[in-house]
Amino acid sequence: MNHILLALIFFAVLGGILGFLLALFDKKMKVAEDPRIGEIAELLPGANCGGCGFAGCNGLAAAIVEGKAPVNKCAAVSDENIAKIAAIMGVEAVGAEKMRALVLCSGAKSCSAQKYDYTGINDCVAAAKLHGGSRLCPNGCIGLGTCVRSCKFNAISVVDGVAVVDPAKCRGCGACAVSCPKHLIKLIPAKAKYWVACNSPDKGVVVRTYCDVGCIACGLCARSCPNDAIIKQGFLESIDYSKCVNCGACAEKCPRGIIRSAK
Repeated sequence: MNHILLALIFFAVLGGILGFLLALFDKKMKVAEDPRIGEIAELLPGANCGGCGFAGCNGLAAAIVEGKAPVNKCAAVSDENIAKIAAIMGVEAVGAEKMRALVLCSGAKSCSAQKYDYTGINDCVAAAKLHGGSRLCPNGCIGLGTCVRSCKFNAISVVDGVAVVDPAKCRGCGACAVSCPKHLIKLIPAKAKYWVACNSPDKGVVVRTYCDVGCIACGLCARSCPNDAIIKQGFLESIDYSKCVNCGACAEKCPRGIIRSAK
């Protein structure tokens, strides 16, 4: 018993000494965190969405303090808070152009062809690994809501198999765009009213075989635009927002109805 008691006392004393030494070294070696990181983090939305490309709001705050990110890097921050962050950093406040997300697909289940019935994991990334998902269109929305789960502002929902963004709730953080395995979600200026809701580069005759509403590159939108704001890339049309004045002429002429407008 004496040997056991002595052993217990020995290990207790040894543990106390080691604990004291660890505490001492931690105090000596600890690098003090720049107080500006906490101040800036308080001004960020706290959603930790990752749309900025950093590990949460604290990660972005540290990057701003270290000069690795601009003060307006977070798209979800108000102009007022950008000004406060700029004041903390001692730089000029420059508000970033407000953006919002949109989905470049109109091929709902009711108007697009399917290759097979998917019954696997409810995740777009997982489904995309099975021949690009269940849609016959190789560029169509998979519709399993990975973008919905990535959005911290509840701005996305899936309607009839296609992701839809609520512009009133979207903060333009870009987390949904990062999460989409098909790269179907794009950020455009928040003031823009129109966009081409299709991302298929195929010829019109091919698009017609798998989607009733996909862009067929007929060119009517481009010919109707008074400001040459329609860009044709292969067999797909898109809008140049530096020229677009939101007149809506392109949407009126589109025979497929895939030039959408914000409500």
